[in-house]
Amino acid sequence: MTSAPKTFRVKSFGCQMNVYDGERMAELLGANGMSAAGEGEDADMVVLNTCHIREKAAEKAYSDVGRLRREDGSKPLIALAGCVAQAEGAEAQKRSPMIDVVVGPQAYHRLPEMVAQAVRGGRPVDTDMPAISKFDAFPKRKRANPSSFLTIQEGCDKFCTYCVVPYTRGAEISRPWGDIVAEAYELVETGAREVVLLGQNVNAWSEDGRGFADLIRELAQIDGLERIRYTTSHPADMTDALIAAHAEVGKLMPYLHLPVQSGSNRILKAMNRSHTVETYLATLAKMREARPDIALSGDFIVGFPGETEEDFTATLNLIDEVGYASAYSFKYSPRPGTPAATMEDQIAPEVMDERLQRLQERINTHQTAFNRATVGKETEVLIERKGRYPGQMIGRTRWLQSVHVETDAVPGDIVSVSLVSAGPNSLAGVIPAKAAA
Repeated sequence: MTSAPKTFRVKSFGCQMNVYDGERMAELLGANGMSAAGEGEDADMVVLNTCHIREKAAEKAYSDVGRLRREDGSKPLIALAGCVAQAEGAEAQKRSPMIDVVVGPQAYHRLPEMVAQAVRGGRPVDTDMPAISKFDAFPKRKRANPSSFLTIQEGCDKFCTYCVVPYTRGAEISRPWGDIVAEAYELVETGAREVVLLGQNVNAWSEDGRGFADLIRELAQIDGLERIRYTTSHPADMTDALIAAHAEVGKLMPYLHLPVQSGSNRILKAMNRSHTVETYLATLAKMREARPDIALSGDFIVGFPGETEEDFTATLNLIDEVGYASAYSFKYSPRPGTPAATMEDQIAPEVMDERLQRLQERINTHQTAFNRATVGKETEVLIERKGRYPGQMIGRTRWLQSVHVETDAVPGDIVSVSLVSAGPNSLAGVIPAKAAA
């Protein structure tokens, strides 16, 4: 390029942490004199913030790059960011000469500097994984969503045999207490009513003898912050102190996402998960005793190498025993460099497809039952955005259910809503007469 880009667009794929990273990159570029391109407008620069969890992630990223070529043959300055960038490194530019900048998830604070290098004709690559220094480079938060993400921990030391995260995000590391609290204040001051704490193993956060539960209690003291959530947690880090916080901290929402992955102890061992079905269920029992109205969510992988029909049936049985309010389910996909990718007894795709369909049907049954059990209740809903129809708004209950309601409330308002109908993925509500009067 011969001139510096004036407009940009950030496209983030994958997890909530990527969404947070994308927001921070946009803020960083804005603080360096660039502006976000308008809807339908060609941007001078495009950042593809990629995810490497699913199979063929790299191929999809290169396909996304190719689609950025314009009809006249020109292209924007292209930065490949995120976990695919971390995994591919300089190889990315060999495979696709269209890519100008390659920046990993621990180095994107250097993005403005790298863009300047690209403008001068360079093709910079940075996939270093230092301690979390990138956060120091970001500008203060200027605009927050009613529900806003806040990354507090990155990396993973668990080394599940199917997972690429330790190789693309590095070792577990916690952001400093003071930095997290300061950013939470910034989010609230700029519009957030709810903060969702993020980390690959968010409940592993610690600093100088203080644990995740201590941090939650501190954040709960912020005036104007009405709700606290967190994801994704690991069963190994579900401490008694954290469970007690769910019972004692009113701003901590009655919702827990605690991935189990399989209902078979044999498969859990092959996955290098540190829990068993029995210890997982014991943790959930303690949580339900502490917070009886807790809504439980989980993650499941079907078709892990060696999974038998008996193993899969054990997973269905676990789903029935827990009665999840929601859950995420995936077919196993081999990630290059992970131990599971070279295991024997890889499961045929058609078997995985059939099992996934059965698993999702079972999850939907329980999710629908949970939602229908809340019909007739009056509950608080945090309004997040406009709905499809005039006067319709969409928000979330304390149990993270999506609710459609006709109201003159605006995003950021918390309103009382009577829930009147429910499906597997959303509910409909009305403003009670006494509230509307």
